[in-house]
Amino acid sequence: MPVLVITGTGTEVGKTVTTAAVAAAALAAGRSVAVLKGAQTGVRPDELGDAAEVARLAGEVAIAELARYPEPLAPATAARRAGLAPVRPREIADAAAKLATEYDLVLVEGAGGLLVRFDDEGGTLADAAELLGAPVLVVASAGLGTLNTTELTARELRRRGLDLAGVVIGSWPDDADLACRCNLADLPEVTAAALLGALPAGAGALSPDVFRASAPGWLAPRLDGTWDADAFATRWAAPSAT
Repeated sequence: MPVLVITGTGTEVGKTVTTAAVAAAALAAGRSVAVLKGAQTGVRPDELGDAAEVARLAGEVAIAELARYPEPLAPATAARRAGLAPVRPREIADAAAKLATEYDLVLVEGAGGLLVRFDDEGGTLADAAELLGAPVLVVASAGLGTLNTTELTARELRRRGLDLAGVVIGSWPDDADLACRCNLADLPEVTAAALLGALPAGAGALSPDVFRASAPGWLAPRLDGTWDADAFATRWAAPSAT
């Protein structure tokens, strides 16, 4: 798995922190890692973007960012409003493929969800994954409403013939409610894909040292971790209906 594309089911689901956890676990396993952010939106030129945040949390990873736009919008819209050239799927794929000749693992982090547009021709992260022939890891939220968005993402990946590597819950609350608990069983069912991890809420606020030491425990062995989906589901099993 030299290239892994990481998408969310939407914004604010924990995609960047999950990318950092995957990078940290891979580093702990002795692999060299690069992180590619095709289009960074909502940051000024002097601000740190998502790729830099991954490096801060994960450690010694190479980072690359192809373009950034100041307004927090979909990349195509942000590029158009800024009067700047968009980033196209072919550019993302070419950059990732080049990095894959130099690093054991290349993580390509998307912007928002799978079908967010990068250019006015409708190019998306899914198109970049197709060009790369790379598996896609889906980061989902834990609670009510996640089944619909996660299943739609999984269906689109399969419609395109792309490999759905699995699903990671980007932020698991300490006081998980009934919906969260039921979703542990329902997410693998609706996506026909394995649950490959669950990051604790607030993981991104941990110190880098604690984050790096903890990350493998949040992710399944397929992602260089030690997390056990069955044990996690048993611990958080939903109470029986009365």
